[in-house]
Amino acid sequence: MKFRVPLLLLAASLCLLPRLPAQTALQPGADTTTALQPGSDATTALAPPPQIYGKVEGDYYTSPTGIYKVRIPVLPQLGGSISDTPNVATFDDDFSTHISIGAFLLSRELKWEYDTRGAKDFLVYFFTSLVMPDFVARFPGSKMEDNAAFLPKFQDGSLLIFTLLPGGSFFAQRVTLGSAAEPLVAKRGNLCFVKYNCVFVVSTELAERVLEHSTYQKTIEEENTTLRQRLLDLVGKMQFTQPPPETKN
Repeated sequence: MKFRVPLLLLAASLCLLPRLPAQTALQPGADTTTALQPGSDATTALAPPPQIYGKVEGDYYTSPTGIYKVRIPVLPQLGGSISDTPNVATFDDDFSTHISIGAFLLSRELKWEYDTRGAKDFLVYFFTSLVMPDFVARFPGSKMEDNAAFLPKFQDGSLLIFTLLPGGSFFAQRVTLGSAAEPLVAKRGNLCFVKYNCVFVVSTELAERVLEHSTYQKTIEEENTTLRQRLLDLVGKMQFTQPPPETKN
């Protein structure tokens, strides 16, 4: 079975992730962008506006469901900002950071797929059936590299996928090119895993691939090593909390 669902398009973000059936939709007109307070130092708490769904306390962001907590990976001095929805948190700055963390409660159908397929095949199914088609719809010509890797010991089984998105770079506005130039191709690393009945999709863009452009020299293997390490480091710093029984599907 295939369960196609629409995406949550985050304000000021090109991070596209699926909205699963069990999730709460964004309220019309809600402002999902939360800027870090200007003039504060690196350890100063962020002051979230009323519309934020998660919780910002000190240097940490906690998801709306409380299933994870993460040290905020951007700094106010570098133009860092946070935006979120009930399912996805995005962290950006003006220099080289574009990170998103999606956490989606498994519907009954997807739970059945997970139990039937097992972790590896389910994560391949989830990304190729629910995430990738929407990347392609948003950024025509998008594709996955043919070097995905399953990490059986990380988070009890994680899938690492690298994607190429023409015109999909968060940093494109910082690059000046001629009108005849081809669209900049963003490269993202995506790490998917299931924890506490939620599927997580953690994504980050390789900013230097766009920002350095003509002077960029890294090989595909070097790019993948860099993205892999950044994702493993980020997820390794996340703190997970099992939700109470009444919130489980």
